[in-house]
Amino acid sequence: MKYDSTQQFYSIENYILQMRPILYKHALFSDGTADYRIPTEPKPGEAVRIRFRTDANNVDLVILYHGEDSYEMHLAESDGQFDFYETEIQLGTERFSYYFEVISGVLRCYYDRAGVAREPRKQYEFCIVPGFSTPDWSKGAVMYQIFTDRFYNGDPTNDVKSGEYYYINRQTKEVDFWEAHPEDFDVANFYGGDLEGVYQKLDYLEQLGVEVIYFNPLFVSASSHKYDIQDYDYIDPHFGVIVEDGGDLLPEGCTDNSKAERYKKRVTSLKNLEASNELFIKLVKEAHRRGMRVILDGVFNHCGSFNKWMDREKIYQDSDDFEPGAYETADSRYHNYFLFKDETAFPDNGSYEGWWGLDTLPKLNYEASQELENYILHIAKKWVSEPYCADGWRLDVAADLGHSPEYNHKFWRKFRDAVKEANPEALVLAEHYGDPEKWLDGDQWDTVMNYDAFMEPVSWFLTGMEKHSNEYKEYMLGDFDNFVNSMTHYMARFLTPSLQCAMNQLSNHDHSRFLTRTNHKAGRAAKLGCEAASENVNKAVLKEAVTIQMTWPGAPTLYYGDEAGLCGFTDPDNRRTYPWGSEDKELIRFHRDMIQIHRENEALRTGSVKFLNGTKNMLCYGRFNRQQQFVVIVNNDNFPNTIDLPVDAANVPRDCTMQQVMYTTEEGHSMVPVEYHVVSGHIQITLPKYSAVVLKHE
Repeated sequence: MKYDSTQQFYSIENYILQMRPILYKHALFSDGTADYRIPTEPKPGEAVRIRFRTDANNVDLVILYHGEDSYEMHLAESDGQFDFYETEIQLGTERFSYYFEVISGVLRCYYDRAGVAREPRKQYEFCIVPGFSTPDWSKGAVMYQIFTDRFYNGDPTNDVKSGEYYYINRQTKEVDFWEAHPEDFDVANFYGGDLEGVYQKLDYLEQLGVEVIYFNPLFVSASSHKYDIQDYDYIDPHFGVIVEDGGDLLPEGCTDNSKAERYKKRVTSLKNLEASNELFIKLVKEAHRRGMRVILDGVFNHCGSFNKWMDREKIYQDSDDFEPGAYETADSRYHNYFLFKDETAFPDNGSYEGWWGLDTLPKLNYEASQELENYILHIAKKWVSEPYCADGWRLDVAADLGHSPEYNHKFWRKFRDAVKEANPEALVLAEHYGDPEKWLDGDQWDTVMNYDAFMEPVSWFLTGMEKHSNEYKEYMLGDFDNFVNSMTHYMARFLTPSLQCAMNQLSNHDHSRFLTRTNHKAGRAAKLGCEAASENVNKAVLKEAVTIQMTWPGAPTLYYGDEAGLCGFTDPDNRRTYPWGSEDKELIRFHRDMIQIHRENEALRTGSVKFLNGTKNMLCYGRFNRQQQFVVIVNNDNFPNTIDLPVDAANVPRDCTMQQVMYTTEEGHSMVPVEYHVVSGHIQITLPKYSAVVLKHE
């Protein structure tokens, strides 16, 4: 297209980007879901049909661009409201990136993963990686995270005893009052939760609607959080089964774990270890029978100073079943598993590298030991294979593994291959802060814990709070533009199969409980006191958040106890025990009902998403496919709001009736059907303060 002057060019561009009747920008749409990419996860060498939606009879030409190549799309279908343009692409083996140009008369614009644009934007191009797929069961799956020590004590005989061993700066403590708040130093305190407790509560999880259980680490470890693995081959008997018991506890004041006879017996007895693995097998089988999957937490960047390869605590030195640890002697077969800064300091060499300098968390030195790499890849396969049959891994601090980015990516490629070879339906999900795109290129991780494109934007918009409760920013509260821009930008860093199973959490073991964030108190329990975490909280805002969580692309993931009204500042206060017997039953019912809505509607699991409108403290978006359309409206204001909302861009017919399937307010929630009439593509609705509504058309 030729232009007489630069001024004319920019004049026309500005015209395009305003709401003009000649080009209906709000109708332009495409994404990576099944309505716009067929098949959604094509294989190398396969043909894929790509579709683009416009308003009916509104554009002259749609062109798909891939680098220097262009493909003119043909009109494949019209339903009277929208036209659907299509082209077929023959894929090779390399990733295929693309964007669209839309032409209407003298007007033109571009469309990518971030929407309508004046110019092509490479960072937002759509992308297909031939051969990459994520397990179908994980797309939109309702997950439930369990911090096992704090969930339910089903077997008191395996509880860690006071004085059983010494950890960091004190002897272990058996907490005998389940409702006691965590102390500031909590890692050596144990409440007794275990796998038998989870087994006994499977009815509760099934009735709640849980589809996937994600466990914080279960392997033998010294701390209550168990991110300091001691033995990757076995479930910790304190979570499992203690068949052989006995031996003395540490004398008061003793710090020498070589004298921790009770602990040594419990965690080195093969009968205990094997019985604990058998209990895990039993639990997974029962979960699978109920239609639930199980994901394990893999801590492979570092281990613990108690680890049998290091054995700084002399736990294994007297056992015939274990070889000498690297701390004890330079001749240990595990010497190269770790990086020692002083090779002359043996025996009892404490110069090993620790993650973040922590001597309780020795960093694993993969580059120096092929045996270590092979062993961890064996572990990766072992637990997703028979007889254990776990359904995937959540990978702790995955970007930190190794000593260079090159090795990190190399390792995760091998890890993915190992896991998928053993169990093609297993999920590989990583903890990651920041841009995950380098790992989400189809050959490493399936997806991530979704901080940037879910937890943080939702927390800022609904509470104005940073996710650790470290600070309150009033100007971020209800900032619709920030929410849209953050979500749009960070969601575009995902391939569609990765986005659909991203772990969407409001809370977890590393961040404050979402309900606590609603009181706008910045700080930690050590300074503010544990009781402050539940003062002046707003359950209506939590219900708004859950409404978003259950209607947003990804896998909505509950942190145990959030559904029961559990509060807490960031760790360790966020690791309180589940409040059995004092649950907020209305809040549980609300979670159960929202989970049911999510599970019963495919558009909420794998459908498209599009922002419809919004203002300060008001958020409106659609989730849709060709069969179902949902409109979600959230009023996070302290007063009622009325909005005239255009909904046709969410595939909603311009004149129809939508039915209310969820309505939540400060007073409670309702699933009683209420009809709303769409007239000329608009709905007018008034919402009370701190409320949300979900409308459906099909």
